[in-house]
Amino acid sequence: MDSFVEQLKRGTEEEFTEESAWDGSAVNTTSSSLPAIYLPLLPRYLLHPTTRGRKSTEFQETKKACLNYIQDALLQHQWQRAAEFMTNYLETLENTSAEQRMAAPEVIWRIGTEILCHHSKSSVEEFNYFAEQMKNLGVKKYLGVCLEHVFHLLCNGLIDDAYQNLSLAEGWRYGEQTIAQDKELKLIQAYKGLLDYYNWAKKRKAVLELDGDFADSVEQEMHSFFRQAAVNLKEIIKIPGVWDPFVKCYVDRRGESKKTLMSVLKILHEIVPSHELMLDYNAMLQKSKKRKHHRLGLEIIFTLLDFAGWKEHVKAWSCLAKQILENSSKHLDWVREEWNSRKDWWPAFHFSHYLAKRNWQENESLACEKALVAGILLGKDCKYFKYVSHEGCKAKKEKFRTMKKFVKKHSSTHLRASGVLDSCTHL
Repeated sequence: MDSFVEQLKRGTEEEFTEESAWDGSAVNTTSSSLPAIYLPLLPRYLLHPTTRGRKSTEFQETKKACLNYIQDALLQHQWQRAAEFMTNYLETLENTSAEQRMAAPEVIWRIGTEILCHHSKSSVEEFNYFAEQMKNLGVKKYLGVCLEHVFHLLCNGLIDDAYQNLSLAEGWRYGEQTIAQDKELKLIQAYKGLLDYYNWAKKRKAVLELDGDFADSVEQEMHSFFRQAAVNLKEIIKIPGVWDPFVKCYVDRRGESKKTLMSVLKILHEIVPSHELMLDYNAMLQKSKKRKHHRLGLEIIFTLLDFAGWKEHVKAWSCLAKQILENSSKHLDWVREEWNSRKDWWPAFHFSHYLAKRNWQENESLACEKALVAGILLGKDCKYFKYVSHEGCKAKKEKFRTMKKFVKKHSSTHLRASGVLDSCTHL
């Protein structure tokens, strides 16, 4: 019995001009090299032939019911059941309604992709074949299908296949280019540049390992990847938008100065303050000799921890603890300025008794770093600090005794005297 991929193949070859009888008895005529998802019989009320004389409303109602069954199966992760109904739903490609014929490829692509990504009997080869058929069915969706096909290949580690698909898509043109297609072409160009960068970095690493003992052809190939990546990414980052995954690659390839890199990362901070590159940016600022860079670094690390995605990031808390300690004696006003805008909500957001207990149980290193920050900012009576330091001392861990003494001295001497702790609510 046929899978919906096989049915799609037969339908494409016949340009969907012949009527189909879905009785589950068709003979498999596809290439034996293509893996198949074998499907049992469909419910009887969906097994009727498509005839030219049948009213369109009856056909449409049947397909609408079929789509509802598919959606229900998808929601319940019943991939085999969804595939069974999908073979019947392909008849929408023969629909007499021009509007529905145009919409059908998009629906079939979305549903088919979901099934093939999760079905236990699907394979990369079958997914590739399905994607190619869908590209041909809906020319206006060609670029979008290409992009998603490339993402699937990349997720499966098929870098060369993904690159080949991007190259083909980059040169594709059909009719008058729409705004949507223009955006998709820009994305295709961006990801092609990213893969050029990947290939260049891989070749460069191999060359460095050879310690100069390599053929001229290797150097030429490496330079080719370098040039292609530079051209693509240079054009992309000129376009307004968030292109942060490509920015660092572009700078690293061109060998830009630290000043230029910091300038780019500053823009990225303004657009996406929670981006993972902010830790690298903070580290660069701290190594600088300029006072304004140290101030900006403190702002960046505080801002980073405003976002829930960073709440349990050990390195971020470690950076904050270190920078608070470094600035508490030299630039206490910086710490005060950052803390004053957060003292009303950070205690509940980061330093509750519940979080102290959970962090201690799940990640002792995280609990330790947060406890140090909590103790300095909120004082030794902060419930987070009290719980973690108590548990640490109970476990006879010397570092917690040292931390307890340090916080008692440090927060009272420097922070409380300066007014940083005034009006704080200890949780």
